[in-house]
Amino acid sequence: MDVAIIGIGLHRFGRSPDMSGLQQGASAVRAALTDAGLSWADMQFAYGGSQDAGNADALVNELGLTGLQFTNIWNGCATGGSSLHAAYSAIKSGEYDLGVVVGFDKHPRGAFNPQPKEWGLDDWYGETGLMLTTQFFALKTQRYMHDHGITEDALIRVSEKAFTNGSLTPTAWRQQALSYEEIANSVMVSHPLRKYMFCSPAEGGAALIICNADKAHHYSANPLFLKAAAVRTRHYGSFEVFAPSQAMTVADAPTVTASNAAFELAGIGPEDIDVIQLQDTDSGTEIMHMAENGFCAHGEQEKLLREGATGINGRMPINTDGGCLANGEPVGASGLRQVYEVCVQLRGDGGARQVPNQPKVGYTHVYGAPGISGVNILSLIHI
Repeated sequence: MDVAIIGIGLHRFGRSPDMSGLQQGASAVRAALTDAGLSWADMQFAYGGSQDAGNADALVNELGLTGLQFTNIWNGCATGGSSLHAAYSAIKSGEYDLGVVVGFDKHPRGAFNPQPKEWGLDDWYGETGLMLTTQFFALKTQRYMHDHGITEDALIRVSEKAFTNGSLTPTAWRQQALSYEEIANSVMVSHPLRKYMFCSPAEGGAALIICNADKAHHYSANPLFLKAAAVRTRHYGSFEVFAPSQAMTVADAPTVTASNAAFELAGIGPEDIDVIQLQDTDSGTEIMHMAENGFCAHGEQEKLLREGATGINGRMPINTDGGCLANGEPVGASGLRQVYEVCVQLRGDGGARQVPNQPKVGYTHVYGAPGISGVNILSLIHI
């Protein structure tokens, strides 16, 4: 049994001072229901998550007390991908035909401040500064650049592309394009990552209405089809967020195993993908994720970026809405924002940021602490 997406909704990312995170999530659900031509009372189930804005199931207070099954999901930055995977599995099991997936958040200003004990770590890990993810990702990027011959030029080009794409996206938080020079001359935060190479905690909401694909045309003239949803955790030897050590033998990251699983489920390969969303917590992670998701070999990224291959008009357009760098990251909503954007592209509704030549297959990838990755593959055609 296949799964279809028949409605999408987004409450713009950034700051909404007059709305709670829960209200932003409800706004996204209402937009998705309107898009699908359905009501909250039609929903048979819901899966959703939030880190800092309360329990997702409290959305029933905003949307209606209908008695539906509502399950809260929390998997770090992979919450959105995990929520969609749970909903996808519920429909494929045959238990339900129609439901909603939602994520939202409202983070305070400043960096995230996780506590070591909440992640099974001793205090020394925080005392070294590695709980601050800017420092962890900087160290991981340093090693990757050393091992694969990547220079700062690649980091700058990822950010330049992100802010260019964000300037074309009405729902993005950062809508001002930045030049190569502005990024290159911005303050160094954690070497080699500069001010404009990091995403920021943010606010926003995203929602999807999904259904049994066999019934999709009852609801929508143009459904999209979720051909694969996969979530994987880390193996011993992969160096991930909050990893307290690096094993002598390095294992593949969870992104690699999630990506391989999704491609196998969909029966296609990286060469068949027309539009891509990759987790870009910072510009270095986008570079690493290009290879970990199978879109190039390690070390090829710099050449691809210089050629413009990852731009909107390139042969592998990545993060057409500006990704996390331009949108910020409300943790509960971020993975679903990726799916929303791919749906916009496959529908041909991207406006100034639309990928040319009618993309038919899209890919989303989310990554979260302490080493969880979720991958989805969407198709315009029911194959």
